[in-house]
Amino acid sequence: MFTDEALDSVSVQSLWRTSQQSTQESRGCQTGPVHTAEAETQTVRCATSCTQTESQYQETEQLLQKNHDELEPPGLQDFLQQVEDTAIRELVKNTRSHAFDEFQVNWEDHSQLVSCLHCLQHPSAQERGLHVTAVSWSCTGSVIACAYGRIDDGDWSTERSCVCTWNLDRRNLNPKQADLVIDVPTAVTALCCHPDQPAFIAGGLYSGEVVVWDISRTQDLVLVQTGMSADSHREPVYQVAWVPLQKKGDFGVLSACSGGRVLLWIVDSDQGSFVLSAAYALVQQQVPHSSYTSFKARGSSTVLAAASSEGQSVTLRAPAVFPFRPRSGPVHSIHCSPFHRNLFVSAGTDGLAHLHSLLQTNPLLSLRVSDSYVFHVQWSPTRPLVFAAATGQGAVQIFDLGRRSLKPAATIEQGGADQPATCLAFNCQNPHLLAVGKTDGTVGVWQLSHDLTEQSPREISQLEQIANHVAE
Repeated sequence: MFTDEALDSVSVQSLWRTSQQSTQESRGCQTGPVHTAEAETQTVRCATSCTQTESQYQETEQLLQKNHDELEPPGLQDFLQQVEDTAIRELVKNTRSHAFDEFQVNWEDHSQLVSCLHCLQHPSAQERGLHVTAVSWSCTGSVIACAYGRIDDGDWSTERSCVCTWNLDRRNLNPKQADLVIDVPTAVTALCCHPDQPAFIAGGLYSGEVVVWDISRTQDLVLVQTGMSADSHREPVYQVAWVPLQKKGDFGVLSACSGGRVLLWIVDSDQGSFVLSAAYALVQQQVPHSSYTSFKARGSSTVLAAASSEGQSVTLRAPAVFPFRPRSGPVHSIHCSPFHRNLFVSAGTDGLAHLHSLLQTNPLLSLRVSDSYVFHVQWSPTRPLVFAAATGQGAVQIFDLGRRSLKPAATIEQGGADQPATCLAFNCQNPHLLAVGKTDGTVGVWQLSHDLTEQSPREISQLEQIANHVAE
């Protein structure tokens, strides 16, 4: 069934060996040669220009020859010969004169002495008929603080009022919307910003209290307040001022009321309260005797009574050492000159501004300011001979004692004459700004020209001459 059979052998060539040999073969590639070339170019640019002018001497000779050929006006040569000696003497005299040694030429046009920049308003206070009673600039000169109250209330009032501030450097300044409004339970009668701390404002109230606000706070802006006590004022406070203390850098608050008391308060930051440091009172019996001496309170023609020292923790002292000639009515404002230690200006119900020396009883000079009351008067911080007065006729008169005429150098009028100007304040940082408060509840910020703000070379000597004048 099975048989043997012999078959031819078959061989199969390996494909793996040939594939491995092909992968191991080396290959090579080379690019063609890169051809480079260099080329240069150069341009030459030149220009030649020339000009020529005629000789100056040649032109002069031609002009002289032309003038010589022309006929001279009749009598000209004789006239020049007659005045030659006189003209030479005057020229020599002028070379020796010192009249214009310190004269500075100012080519700017100062035709407009004052211009209104802003008219600040607080609608809520205006709707209630409140008056602007005080204005004060911050130590930076950018913020104006305004106090509201009433100047026509003779009776005790419990009407609420406020203090408003505006930052004039803000881009989005809204004159009809205050940046900050501080509600006060009674009328604010005096205001003064701190000379070093922009956030501190001292105020005097109609109730007799003295308060310091810190406007940097977000809540409870009252920093310290005197309250009602035997040591505090018992009448409306009409003046507050920051005064330096013996300790360098510290300031106290000096307050004065219509009753004749002047109190010095020190802020106790640890206790958050005022500490009474000194107290003064105008005591009639201790005032130097004079046949025409009397002291008048603001808004009253009565003589100040002696203050009792019973029950006081600080003994009252009578600081009066020299009497001045009495006025025909109450004195509303007094301001000492920042350029002379013996000069001050006062104003009141007689409509006059009186320039006084501390060394003389009679005023050195009396200027007619208004036919009505004068509520406030203040010296310029940069011009020794300039002061401004706010009148009951609604105008602010600016006087320059350096002028020959005693008439006002400039007048600020805004609104009607039935709205008295109650207060004003120069900006010490920016002397070109003057703030004026009125009974219509507005605060006008006015820009003064260079004529009213830049001091002349001889102004101090002129002020000294006025101070040394003997009053008749």
